[in-house]
Amino acid sequence: MPTNSNGRMPPLAIEWECVSNFSSDMTFTARLALRNVSDQVIAAGWAVCFNTCRKSIASTVSSGYTMEHVNGDLFKLIVNDGGEWLPGEVHEISYDAQFWAISETDAPLGFYLVPGDGGPPTDLGDPVIIPFARAEQRHRHQYDRVPASDAALRFRQNEHSHLLPLDAVGRITPRPLSARFSADACYLTRDAEIVHVSALNDEARLLRAMLDQLPTGPTGEDTRIVLEVGHVGTDGPPGDEAYMLTIERDMVVVRGTSPHGVFNGIQSLSQLLSNGGSVPVGRVTDAPRFKYRGMMLDVARHFAGKETVMRLLDCMARFKLNRFHFHLTDDEGWRLQIAALPELTDIGARRGVPADGQPSLPPSFGSGADIDASAGTGYYSADDFIEILHYAHARHIEVIPEFNMPGHARAAVVAMRARHDRLRANGDIEGANEYLLSDPDDESVYESVQLWHDNVICIALPSVDRFIDAVVTEVCALYRKAGVPIRTVHTGGDEVPAGAWLGSPLCHARMKEQGWTEVSQLHADFVQRCRAILARHGLAFAGWEETALIHACVGGRQQLLPAPEVGGPESRVYVWNNAWGSGTEDCAYRLANAGYNVVLSNAASLYFDMAYAKDHGEPGYYWAGFVETRQAFTFCPLDTTLTPGSNAMGHAVSPPVFEPLDEIGATRIAGIQGQLWGENSLSRSRIEYLAAPRMISLAERAWAADPGWHLIADAGERTACIERDWNEFANRLGQRVLPHLDKEPLAYGYRLPPPGAMWKDGAVHANVALPGLALHYTTDGTEPFAGSERYRVPLTVAPGTAAVRIATFDTRGRKSRTVTLDPEDARHE
Repeated sequence: MPTNSNGRMPPLAIEWECVSNFSSDMTFTARLALRNVSDQVIAAGWAVCFNTCRKSIASTVSSGYTMEHVNGDLFKLIVNDGGEWLPGEVHEISYDAQFWAISETDAPLGFYLVPGDGGPPTDLGDPVIIPFARAEQRHRHQYDRVPASDAALRFRQNEHSHLLPLDAVGRITPRPLSARFSADACYLTRDAEIVHVSALNDEARLLRAMLDQLPTGPTGEDTRIVLEVGHVGTDGPPGDEAYMLTIERDMVVVRGTSPHGVFNGIQSLSQLLSNGGSVPVGRVTDAPRFKYRGMMLDVARHFAGKETVMRLLDCMARFKLNRFHFHLTDDEGWRLQIAALPELTDIGARRGVPADGQPSLPPSFGSGADIDASAGTGYYSADDFIEILHYAHARHIEVIPEFNMPGHARAAVVAMRARHDRLRANGDIEGANEYLLSDPDDESVYESVQLWHDNVICIALPSVDRFIDAVVTEVCALYRKAGVPIRTVHTGGDEVPAGAWLGSPLCHARMKEQGWTEVSQLHADFVQRCRAILARHGLAFAGWEETALIHACVGGRQQLLPAPEVGGPESRVYVWNNAWGSGTEDCAYRLANAGYNVVLSNAASLYFDMAYAKDHGEPGYYWAGFVETRQAFTFCPLDTTLTPGSNAMGHAVSPPVFEPLDEIGATRIAGIQGQLWGENSLSRSRIEYLAAPRMISLAERAWAADPGWHLIADAGERTACIERDWNEFANRLGQRVLPHLDKEPLAYGYRLPPPGAMWKDGAVHANVALPGLALHYTTDGTEPFAGSERYRVPLTVAPGTAAVRIATFDTRGRKSRTVTLDPEDARHE
């Protein structure tokens, strides 16, 4: 039984099961059982609270119980008679909820007991989840055509890949423009001399840290490494990130068109370096395809400490990603200290049930009642943030902070309301209203995607503009203190729920004053006010796609169309909602053709919070589909029709009416970005599992030259070419890249794909998605480890074998989830 946040055994044992997803097309039936396993009577009036992303339907809850939606993903269960809870007594509740549940991510979590005697709540942890074994548990409804991922399906999928000889596998990732090597080698040691000008001090320092991992060489036999800025031999405009790496037997020259180019060359050198210090003699010439190569991390839903952020920055730098989109605020948390507005972190960075009576945000995403133990509690002090800025800048990564508004803003709204109430109680009416973000008389009725009813800023208030200006002013000061330039602030702008502002007297008054008839006009005005505030600070505007779209009536029906672009050459819009079959597949191209600079952030390929596969043990959401490492690799930025696949339910979709990029629009695709939203990123290990190796596929597509798949007219030839390219990249990951990530000091916690395995001709056949990764197995029923027998050829099992257990391993001895094959199943193959 799990312990609670205090390390004690909780008084309740909890079990949860998805009974069936086939109750109807859009609901499922679940069972929740809670047993009092303590020897104490739980006083009458108790309640059990928990978080769930699936909203329960009140009318379906078992008789005698009420399941109340508190707000967001927080729910409360009570017994209607309010009686005592005796030791050993079980409460079993059946209920229906919205949509479906096919994975452990869909289960409720973060339970806590609120006692009836007024005492403090007790964290209960997460439930035991009954396995998803039957068809009605593993599929979303009877029309779900996506096969559940099991060992046999993985085996069939992995058969498309095969192990390549090491000399047929690229040495550098992302693939460079040109790389030629000979059989000769150059040897580096930790004592190697680095020759450089002072402008390259940061690059030399990072190179020295890399060399410090090598052994000491004999005196006088050290190779010289020269770092220099100059011309490199790339075709076309080289940009400031191009480099040329020349390796001779006694000298290495890293030349870049700028310090950033030199840094990129060092990253390629590090990938060529063996543990013994040898690098192959040769030459690499390289430059990126896209200028913008980004990764977004959401730390609002679950807080990630600065060390976790820095590890992500290190991993990004190794693969030449150069933009870090720092999602600092959302409904569930505000993560940056703003000295002028201390409530933002005093309240907005605390999540749980406060024992001290001080206001906080409610538990979300299973963060529990204990504020101090909550993964939802935490923020970056000014010094922390400056340290992160320094760290990123030294690695030539631009940090783009995001403050999400006007939706997804509940943490800020609650914090500023508490500030208002405190100052008003002290008689300071003017101060109380200075930064207020909500209309106290607003009676708007809405529900956000994340089930909040009060998460939208009242954009008619002049105090909202003062709030934004105050935040931006302090953020700019932090960048100045860090000595790091700030160019852009991302203002979010996504997913404002329908119904917001409709019941606000202040919003109605502003609309009447301006002669507006639609709240969309009020919203568009807010976007322009944000642009103006940022412009006064010399900053470019960035926002999600919703900030660039307007509602218009075309042909008698409402459509979303590009708004006139007024942001200038430095502004950017991030386009995410491209699910195939949604009608929004070409949104990015329409915006680029209309004049916007676009960062492709496509959910169906680049949302790394999506589960890797349809497997109940894989963490992550899947509303945009399942995003394997391959999905990011086969993403075609300038022709997303090339590999459309099917919709999220696995159904073939007729090609939509698709607006292609025009010649000028293609130049406005600034780049691509991976998104790691935080709902399920509750720890460093989870962040790293979800991020990599998908992030490396992202880097390949963002940096490497266009593979030219779209130029192959014949569909069969095109598919064969994509398969060949994927097989080489999968081998590059398995044989070179991931072993490189295993090395200290980074030793990144990337996901190891579970093996594919099945019975065939009476033997166990197994394979792996990334050839080169090792498979180890046992036949005595024990869990495999790195010292277990290595799988190399099909395995014939002796009679009486308990089970075959097999897992994927890295060079450190970490393993994937274990696959278990019962010899009894061989009889039924």
